[in-house]
Amino acid sequence: MKLREKKELRSKTDKELKDLLKEKDLKIQTLEIEKNQNKLKNLREIFTLRKDVARIKTFLRERELAEKIEVPVKKEEVSKEPESKEKVKAKAKVKGDK
Repeated sequence: MKLREKKELRSKTDKELKDLLKEKDLKIQTLEIEKNQNKLKNLREIFTLRKDVARIKTFLRERELAEKIEVPVKKEEVSKEPESKEKVKAKAKVKGDK
């Protein structure tokens, strides 16, 4: 698969990728049957289709994980006021006492 084809896969929606995945799986099954009947001339085609299926599954999984990672920022972190010098010194003393 060339770089251009990979970019095209990345630009497709999840539904399009799932449809393409089903299509390639079906094609692999038919080629396996042909191979078992000694009708298949190009055995390499099965290998390349399996690689394509793996790439499609990888793209789908990357998107799934990317959605999980995007977590909204907590309000506490955004509105946190800078600490005064006295609070910083008090924390340093407490840490130093341990």
